[in-house]
Amino acid sequence: MSRATDRSDALFAAAETLMPGGVNSPVRAFRSVGGNPPFIASAEGAYITDADGNRYVDYCGTWGPAILGHAHHEVVEAVCEAAQRGMSFGAPSEAEVDMARAVRGLYPSIEMMRMVSSGTEACMSAIRLARGFTGRDGIVKFEGCYHGHADSLLVKAGSGGATFGVPDSAGVPADLARHTYTVPFNDVDGLRSLLEAKGTDLSCVILEAVTGNMGVIRPSDEFLAFLATVSETYGTLVIFDEVMTGFRVAVGGAQGLFEFKPDLTCLGKVVGGGLPVGVYGGRAEVMASISPLGPVYQAGTLSGNPLATAAGLKTIDVLSRPGVFDRAEHAATQLANGLRVLIDELGIEAVVEQVGTMMTLFFAKAAPTNFAEVARCDHDKFGRFHRAMLDGGIYLPPSGYEAWFVSAAHTDAEVQATLNIARSALLS
Repeated sequence: MSRATDRSDALFAAAETLMPGGVNSPVRAFRSVGGNPPFIASAEGAYITDADGNRYVDYCGTWGPAILGHAHHEVVEAVCEAAQRGMSFGAPSEAEVDMARAVRGLYPSIEMMRMVSSGTEACMSAIRLARGFTGRDGIVKFEGCYHGHADSLLVKAGSGGATFGVPDSAGVPADLARHTYTVPFNDVDGLRSLLEAKGTDLSCVILEAVTGNMGVIRPSDEFLAFLATVSETYGTLVIFDEVMTGFRVAVGGAQGLFEFKPDLTCLGKVVGGGLPVGVYGGRAEVMASISPLGPVYQAGTLSGNPLATAAGLKTIDVLSRPGVFDRAEHAATQLANGLRVLIDELGIEAVVEQVGTMMTLFFAKAAPTNFAEVARCDHDKFGRFHRAMLDGGIYLPPSGYEAWFVSAAHTDAEVQATLNIARSALLS
């Protein structure tokens, strides 16, 4: 289709004079795929509409939270009702207790928890807790796994997987980065070697159990089996960052899907129903180190605020009803399988990876297993594909390193419309 872009282009030009890159989060600038970003005016169900009136089938889903679709009427009603009782209390409320019960019912590993205001804050706090509980400074993360923009986490590998980290962002002190070690995702031998060499210095291993921030990559069985031994063998806590995968790869997250019990878990996105919420929690013994019970300090004025809690509770309630998650997963499976058929028919060098309601199209010969393999994918090809899909009315995350998110509002009609546009876009 021919898209009008005048209004979005004008807004972007104005935004560039007011915000770095014209955006409040870097990937929104569309620099990975080219062109200017549409400025979104409204969203409902499986669709978003931009400032020029263009309507798109949306597979970004506000980067995950919109698992029921945008502006689900029950969630909107719950937020409006909560707002009439007060925007924020800065004090305990009954809804926080209800939220904690709901989360623990679906994530049994989370015996106790603390609500915060974002996934970044949840991961940052969980790492501080792991350091305080173990008395160790070092942490291990995996290349390509993103856990928010806290200083300790914006680090990449040095010359080898078990070397000291170096900052991956200006403004991160080298003295802090040296406590962060990185290993390729799914690299059992690399992780084992690091733990054997540095285990007494390492407080935690943090990972996306199914990656989303370098595209959807499933952990190998061997990788998960070794992770299950880490806490007992080395005294190093295992933290599942389920900010993205929580409620998305399964209602009980990656840990439910893989029957894995991490020491700590971080949640965000879906747990807030589209409003800013994060949760971190885990073993009661570990959580008892958090103030006011223990010496690890963490606080937040808006933590557990009534609007976000209402949105999250209602989202979890609706998602937990029979058939709702299955409907979203069915749409994701139909889309993934349809793309695979097109790839075979057209002879395109590409693969589709899907877990639950998350998926990624990689322009590569084989499914990547780590960040280095994702980096070798044809990202220029993805940029052309993205632009053709956008022109056809399909809104995808603007990077070949990201997951796509399918919702319960996506029906066979939206999936088929997407595949119709994809047929020609794959040849772009």
